[in-house]
Amino acid sequence: MPVQTTNEMYLETILELSENGPVRSVDIAVKMGVTKPSVNKAMSSLKERGYILKERYGAITLTPEGYAIAAEIANRHSLLRRFLVEVLGCDEKTADKDACLMEHVLSPEVVQKWHEYMRKNLD
Repeated sequence: MPVQTTNEMYLETILELSENGPVRSVDIAVKMGVTKPSVNKAMSSLKERGYILKERYGAITLTPEGYAIAAEIANRHSLLRRFLVEVLGCDEKTADKDACLMEHVLSPEVVQKWHEYMRKNLD
């Protein structure tokens, strides 16, 4: 079953927050600007799909499958942000915001071609 954009955003946020230690629902709510009940609902869905592990009132961790999805989304974000800043000359704040929107809709084929372009022209 494909991962929905909202779930991808939650997984990416969990990955990002986990770099600083254990991830709690309140941390996700603050980072994403959503309510804690919204986070709890999303965490239930992600847990049901096997993307996260979470005990009641415990820290949230990504499963290997959840990590793979989150890492791919983060990679797309980085690629898009870099392109927007280095090639198109967008300011970093705008590039970051727009990369976040774009990262969820690109096909794997487009992402692969984009990587090839970036390696060939910018590395």
